[in-house]
Amino acid sequence: MAGELKIGLFAIGLETYWEQFDGLKERLLGYLAVVEQKMRGCNPNIINAGMVDSTDKAFETGSHFRQKEVDILFLYVTTYALSSTVLPVVQQAKVPVIILNLSPEAAIDYTSFNKMRDRTKMTGEWLAYCSACPVPEIANVFKRTGITYHQVTGLLDGDDLCWSEINEWIEAARVKKIMSYNRLGCMGNYYSGMLDVYTDLTAQYAHFGGHIEIIEADELSSLRERVTEKQLVGKTLDFYQHFDIQPDCSKEELEKAARTSVALDKLIEKYNLGSLAYYYKGEGTQNLETFSSIILGNSLLTAHGIPVAGEYEIKNVQAMKIMDSFGAGGSFTEYYAVDFKDDVVLMGHDGPGHISIAEGKIKVCPLQVYHGKVGSGLSVEMSVKNGPVTLLSVIESEGGKLAFLTAEAASVPGPILEIGNTNSRYRFSIGVRDFLNAWNSYGPAHHCAVGVGHIHTKIEKLGKLLNMQVIKIC
Repeated sequence: MAGELKIGLFAIGLETYWEQFDGLKERLLGYLAVVEQKMRGCNPNIINAGMVDSTDKAFETGSHFRQKEVDILFLYVTTYALSSTVLPVVQQAKVPVIILNLSPEAAIDYTSFNKMRDRTKMTGEWLAYCSACPVPEIANVFKRTGITYHQVTGLLDGDDLCWSEINEWIEAARVKKIMSYNRLGCMGNYYSGMLDVYTDLTAQYAHFGGHIEIIEADELSSLRERVTEKQLVGKTLDFYQHFDIQPDCSKEELEKAARTSVALDKLIEKYNLGSLAYYYKGEGTQNLETFSSIILGNSLLTAHGIPVAGEYEIKNVQAMKIMDSFGAGGSFTEYYAVDFKDDVVLMGHDGPGHISIAEGKIKVCPLQVYHGKVGSGLSVEMSVKNGPVTLLSVIESEGGKLAFLTAEAASVPGPILEIGNTNSRYRFSIGVRDFLNAWNSYGPAHHCAVGVGHIHTKIEKLGKLLNMQVIKIC
């Protein structure tokens, strides 16, 4: 699994300034300390290399960052500096870089400044404010040497927008690292004929990294046979704690679901999985019982940071993992119906739901019809919390290139289809007609992930770190 995100932080300046302007270096290092302190509020593991003010120091710093295995660099431009003191750091570290162009104040106090009669002191004071000066030079060199960079411009302090953006870059880097170490289990086989969900596993590696473990359905059934009575009792108690078990759920079906849930836990532990996509179509009695009783266990896993997607939906479980890693949830969903009267789209899915983003306690209901699939077992019925939500789809182009498709919406109260599935009502700022036309125009699979909050800007930054296109519908 991924370790803690490691952030490399350094400031740049010009060595020849320090003897010329008393106190300038110390002042700038004080600004760097402010940056470090603020960043630690989002991520404590920061390797601060201090002031890089010469080419020799640049090579040493880049090597240091590489040895420490930092995941992302934040370059704080404190004053004018030569691009030759920056490039070796970034080239040696070989990780994404964010340029911080942060002014210590909103403006220079011109009156006080112009009252200074010592021109050397005036220049030193000006140099403490000229962080914007070398940024074009740095950007030019990065462009010409093939280095992708990103920028944050604003104030060192008292600028919530600026620091929100910095924190989002840190969050995006953390999610990128999670995905790069994530172990995705693929159990069973594709749902026959559902062509939109098919994907090239190597393409998933190319875009996200991680590891994909191919797992036989029989293995889960085998693990079920070794579940003890004590484990069954404990898991059943978990069910009653997390779910609203409806009176028409039989004890027999609950025990089957508990047995499968315990077996799933063992499977996750064996392969150290961080997510799972599955589907099984077969005639074996053991496997039929296993996969008709899988939903409650999958819902618990999904709620605990191990999203599970049915129908072998690999692309969508990647989207669910991303949403969950951002702390937004990430529940499996698709179009259910369109309510043109209320201008909402009903979206949901059979199978697992994300407990932590549910509106109220999730109901567990017996299943007679499981459209096109197993027609027995227990299912969950829930709606996503009312309030802002984000939809995310990992889409695939004709050439196999992956991209992110997002839309921000609101989960709103109102009647839903009480059929033992997850479903909610979503309202879009552009209206359902324009949303449906726009979303469909990019050719996504018919599934997507939904999470709470409006987090497009975070996904956008993740896309930039992964070199993936991010498309926002609304």
